[in-house]
Amino acid sequence: MKIFIAGLPFQVEEEELTAVFEDFGQVRSLRIVRDKETGKSRGFGFVEMVNDDEAREAIENMNGADYYGRRISVAEADDKPKMSGSSKSKQPQSF
Repeated sequence: MKIFIAGLPFQVEEEELTAVFEDFGQVRSLRIVRDKETGKSRGFGFVEMVNDDEAREAIENMNGADYYGRRISVAEADDKPKMSGSSKSKQPQSF
């Protein structure tokens, strides 16, 4: 399961955050999103855990937690929306 993490302190590195999530189970991958020009953290990232039950436990325990003085948000990551060729679905409906 892929998990979205927001509100990360800018000084946190991948290795440290991986260790935190490994307390709940096996981590397949973890990536902190960084600014392309400066390389500095943008304050959010993604962790992918092998076991869905362990991922849910991590979400339950980490969401809203205080991490280096910042409250982080942890939730199941949404899949990117698929773009359709139809512009009809993008227009607002009138009632």
